[in-house]
Amino acid sequence: MILNYFKIAWRNIMKSKAFSVINIFGLAAGLTCCMLITVYLLYEYSYDSHQKDVKDMYQLATEFTMAGKQVRFASTSYPVAGAVAREFPEVRESTRLLQLSMFEDKSMLQYRSPGASPVSLYEDKGFLVDSNFFHFFEYPFVEGNPATALMRPATMVISDELAHKLFGNSPALNKVVLVSSNINGDHAFTITGVFRAPESPSHIDANFFLSMNGGNVEQFIRQQADDYTNNNMYDSYVRLRSDASPAAVKAKFPAFVERHSGKELRAMGVEKRQLLVPVRDIHLRDDLPGNVTAPASKKSLYILASIAAFTLLIACINFMNLATARSAKRSAEVGVRKVLGAVKGSLIGQFLGESVFMSILSFLVAWGFTILILPAFNVLTGRRLSLSLPEHWPLLAGFLGLAVFAGLLAGLYPAFYLSSFRPAKVLKGKFSNSLAAISLRKGLVVFQFMISVVLIVSTVVINDQMEYLRTRDMGFDKEAQIVVPVRSSTAQGKIAALENEFRRNGKVLSAGAGAYYPGLTNPSDNLLYRDGHSARESQDTRLNFVDFTYLQTLGIHPVAGRVFSAEFPGDTSGRIILNESAVKALGFRSPVAAVGAKVATDFQGKTTRYEVIGVVKDFNFQDLHLPIAPYGFLLSKTGSYIIVHSRPGDPGSLLASLAVAWHKLDPDEPFEYSFLDQDFQRNYSAEQRLSALIRYFTVMAIFISCLGLFGLASFSAEQRIREIGIRKVLGAGVGGIVMLLSKDFLKLVGIAMIIASPLAWWIMHRWLEGFAYQTPISWTVFAITFVCTGVITLGTISFQAVRAGLANPVRSLKTE
Repeated sequence: MILNYFKIAWRNIMKSKAFSVINIFGLAAGLTCCMLITVYLLYEYSYDSHQKDVKDMYQLATEFTMAGKQVRFASTSYPVAGAVAREFPEVRESTRLLQLSMFEDKSMLQYRSPGASPVSLYEDKGFLVDSNFFHFFEYPFVEGNPATALMRPATMVISDELAHKLFGNSPALNKVVLVSSNINGDHAFTITGVFRAPESPSHIDANFFLSMNGGNVEQFIRQQADDYTNNNMYDSYVRLRSDASPAAVKAKFPAFVERHSGKELRAMGVEKRQLLVPVRDIHLRDDLPGNVTAPASKKSLYILASIAAFTLLIACINFMNLATARSAKRSAEVGVRKVLGAVKGSLIGQFLGESVFMSILSFLVAWGFTILILPAFNVLTGRRLSLSLPEHWPLLAGFLGLAVFAGLLAGLYPAFYLSSFRPAKVLKGKFSNSLAAISLRKGLVVFQFMISVVLIVSTVVINDQMEYLRTRDMGFDKEAQIVVPVRSSTAQGKIAALENEFRRNGKVLSAGAGAYYPGLTNPSDNLLYRDGHSARESQDTRLNFVDFTYLQTLGIHPVAGRVFSAEFPGDTSGRIILNESAVKALGFRSPVAAVGAKVATDFQGKTTRYEVIGVVKDFNFQDLHLPIAPYGFLLSKTGSYIIVHSRPGDPGSLLASLAVAWHKLDPDEPFEYSFLDQDFQRNYSAEQRLSALIRYFTVMAIFISCLGLFGLASFSAEQRIREIGIRKVLGAGVGGIVMLLSKDFLKLVGIAMIIASPLAWWIMHRWLEGFAYQTPISWTVFAITFVCTGVITLGTISFQAVRAGLANPVRSLKTE
């Protein structure tokens, strides 16, 4: 019997090819969107799932309360992890890492092979780690032994991709690489291991790991080994015993903090809490700034999950709409079958079987579409997603089950509705669509266009926000700024000479050096307070170390006082420049009042005082997710980056001449550069990906909606063909016929717009809350959406409407 259902289903598909194609491809499009987004969501939720005993692994985070404000970090001070492992019986072991990206966007690696030119690379995603790191975290090694890889000082483990860049196809083990880093200095490291990417993604996305011992950081750690209060920059992890209670560990933290740093914290007027964060939750925790890698936004994942569900729902709505709309065509068939003895149950089974058969065809088409689209989808998302039968058969089985369920759900109403026809009535030709069926179709059309309207509004708002982020005045000149990283001690010793060489180029307006530049993570800070006041009034202030021309190069101008100048030798020590936010936070009446005053900071029992010589206008040194905070500048003769402000025009020839100038003074190191505006925009890469995803899936949702609308318009024109013929005989024109067939659909779309607009506003308002600076959601957004939706609706149904209006009325009336 089931085989018979499929045979009849295939005959009906071939008999009504246009409607069948719309049904199959509409549902396939919805399934394709659902597959792609589901694979992406599963990837995002699979971080660190490959780690053994991941349920017992936790990150030690820190929460400070300063001047009534709470600030959280994903890291803590160096000795905390070791002390927790020693003092807490619930903890089996601990390990630490230090992100090089906290101090520099990339490090320089150089390999010198005898008799060959050196291979020099700038690489990001580098970490300094404890010797037991690979005992704590599992990475699949292709060379070396993870148990002993970092036991010796000055050793390193690299990825197989980096090994191929440095050594080609040659073995990497025991080769020596010079690593130049601002925080760790210039040191030779011996490669003791090569790893490949783990099966599931890790929140520690690394290119290379360096031993914590064997560089400048080792000496720094020795000096800070007993400081539980400051330098909270080490990502620390603990593994609990399988029978230990995380709640019991958390309960011990207040006494632990008091025991080790209570006195120092009270003197500073600061409260400190240690937090336990499950490792498997790290990737989805966006409340811990500065974590090892940027977390996923739960809001964004919820938005994508909603798009997947609603896109599939739209496809199911189309299926149901077209099935109920075509019920009149099947009424005679149902009547004949009932006269011949068919019972209601068999008819329901037949129609549900047809629906499931079409949904299975849709699944097969969707699977093919997904395989074809996945490479482009990976480029769009920046992920390495895959979908193959041997590896992902449970997932594909789930999608098949979802398709069958969608088919059952979509065919449920038509099956019961068609099987309830009375044979005597339909065989006499007295059948007509019921009011319930018509109302259902209208309600479903309104619902699916509500979803489309929400997606269109979301697309417009997100694009407006992205444009706002690109064009907002940041308070400094970000255009035509070239950033040149300076890593090795050799290059840093030649910064002044390099700047002079760059300035000699006629296309260079200015050049300056600093430890950081806007948009880059700046971990350097101090608790500043007004001299003569209490340290309890301290304000956390970010600090940058710059030369005499850095501020002028970036166009950061004073609103009071002056900037650093070579004409004032005293600027080299004990003088500071603050921004307006720092002046306000420190309690000065105005920028003018702050100039000449002194601020102080206490560190390890020593008080350091600075004279304020200038106040600069507030500028966004962080991305626009965060408000402008207190910021200060101290003078330094060295730096990590040279900023070159160029004249407008093609930078190609300028970059070539800058490279020549660089190699003239430093021939053994590569000339690397980036553009400040592009670097700054990378802070919004997650939002840009979300914008692109929503844009593409909005187009897909609208396409699916239009498929259904096209089918309904075709059916409506077919059902009213005699009415249209009579109207044309009585003098109706093509325009009148088009309006006759269009107005009902336009009314439904208008209702959808009215209902969806406040919902879309609320959703986008919540999304914009993630930005400290945001574009307003103006009425023009909804005007654009209304026009777009109207044009799309008219464009979809106009073909059938015009076709019906141009048809010869004689052909439609000749049977009357």
